[in-house]
Amino acid sequence: QVQLVESGGGLVQPGGSLRLSCAASGSIFSINAMGWYRQAPGKERELVAAITNGGSTAYADSVKGRFTISRELRQNRIYLQMNGLKVEDTAVYYCAAQRVGATAYDVWGQGTQVTVSS
Repeated sequence: QVQLVESGGGLVQPGGSLRLSCAASGSIFSINAMGWYRQAPGKERELVAAITNGGSTAYADSVKGRFTISRELRQNRIYLQMNGLKVEDTAVYYCAAQRVGATAYDVWGQGTQVTVSS
């Protein structure tokens, strides 16, 4: 089993920054990739950023140049640095993991709220 716990959400003004953190525990050797999803009210959950075991990253077009995903292997953590936040970035952000053999992200954290408002 793999457990994911997010932290770092909050309220920020437009143009501000936040850093989300996700701690993985349990059978972390089974993780093939990790990512951040978000879900805004009335919208579908969308992939924001992802990072593989090999260190390759990918981003949604809407956050390219503003968000950066990174990882700290020793602490089994990934981060999402969010700069230049916009009102439309407001959502619940979820950490997710894709285990070896899975065809999609199959482990989810509980989510952390990010609100961008003046």
